[in-house]
Amino acid sequence: MTQISLERLSRAEIEARQLELLQKLLVAVDGSNEFWTLKYADAGVDLKAVRSLDDFRKLPFSTKQELVDDQNAHLPFGTNLTYPMSDYSRLHQTSGTTGQPMRWLDTATSWDWFMQCWNQIYRLAGVTPDDVLAFPFSFGPFIGFWAAFDGSHRQGNLSIPMGGMSTEQRLNLIGELNATVVCCTPTYALRLAEVAETEGVDLTQNDVRLLIVAGEPGANIPATREKIEAAWEAQVIDHWGMTDIGSLGVEPHDAPGGMLILETECIAEIVDTNGQPVERGEEGELIITNLGRLGQPVIRYKTGDRVRAATDPCPSGCELLRLEGGIIGRMDDMVTIRGNNVFPSSIESILREFDGVAEFRITVETRKSMPHLKIEIEPTLEVASSDATLGLVDQVAATLRKRLNFQAEVVPVGIDALPRFEMKGRRFVRSVN
Repeated sequence: MTQISLERLSRAEIEARQLELLQKLLVAVDGSNEFWTLKYADAGVDLKAVRSLDDFRKLPFSTKQELVDDQNAHLPFGTNLTYPMSDYSRLHQTSGTTGQPMRWLDTATSWDWFMQCWNQIYRLAGVTPDDVLAFPFSFGPFIGFWAAFDGSHRQGNLSIPMGGMSTEQRLNLIGELNATVVCCTPTYALRLAEVAETEGVDLTQNDVRLLIVAGEPGANIPATREKIEAAWEAQVIDHWGMTDIGSLGVEPHDAPGGMLILETECIAEIVDTNGQPVERGEEGELIITNLGRLGQPVIRYKTGDRVRAATDPCPSGCELLRLEGGIIGRMDDMVTIRGNNVFPSSIESILREFDGVAEFRITVETRKSMPHLKIEIEPTLEVASSDATLGLVDQVAATLRKRLNFQAEVVPVGIDALPRFEMKGRRFVRSVN
């Protein structure tokens, strides 16, 4: 009899597995992990009384700031450690995009759990045993695609590491080794395409059929996705994970437009600003409890990511939580300009519609005690050489005004004036005045 893949379990089977793994997690941390033991003691919570998923949802939330403060107070790793230091074998740290980087440790067992997550992710993404996977990634302490690389290697796929290489060298190797899957950020997928055009490399002639992208919004922004897929003539697969949480989300290849959360490996909740569950179809913050990272877990952890649960079943047939449109954006990225609530992803969606925009940067400044939005756009070489830059600026400004209902300052900059990124693009800046 063929064993059913974990991601194909029924809803009842998923919840039974969640409860079983949750109880193992709570037993592991109770009294052994100083951070969680003290947190729950201060809250008057008896973990032994948590016998159901309903009981579990009464536990207090946890935040990144709590963990950052704990690490700063107990250098170098904090007190969220369940086992002796000799049990830990891998170190990673967050990218620091939103502040102070956090260090994260894994035991060999928790890293095996990561690999189980990636087995599911690769199956849902449509990766086959014949695929050759390329990883144009720096392989520094940021977890990035480390787990994806190791997962690919462990399941027997030829896996190409591309740390310490230029973009031109990576492009050549992707072609020479007949890579069929590329794992990178949306930003770097576009950067590879930009350099390919400059170097006269036709990406549509290589063997790449899938790009698994993560680390930032992009695949969930239609204009950005279309730009990547057109440049590569390949399907984009959105993936979600965090250093402090693990690799827990993927867009199935046969059901694009939504992301499945691996509820076989975590408990996912969506809550409003008051911490109350939202109705399906309503937007809220994603809360995660990972169930296989016992050495340094997160429990009812506020991710800061804005999501919306789909109201219809996933066309793939999976009964996992499906997020409509994937990760919509960050809770803390919203700015209010002249009474309009604006997210950077909304602006990117508009800017990516203009083929003449090579790169951009969004800066929020305070002018006369009011928030002011400045958008720098770098034209393509073709636009700049044809003296069409000012026309492009006018078109962008008019479109932003029409779609977002306010006037943004749109400023042209010179060729190569804006930074390029291999990992997460940092195009949204809050200016400190």
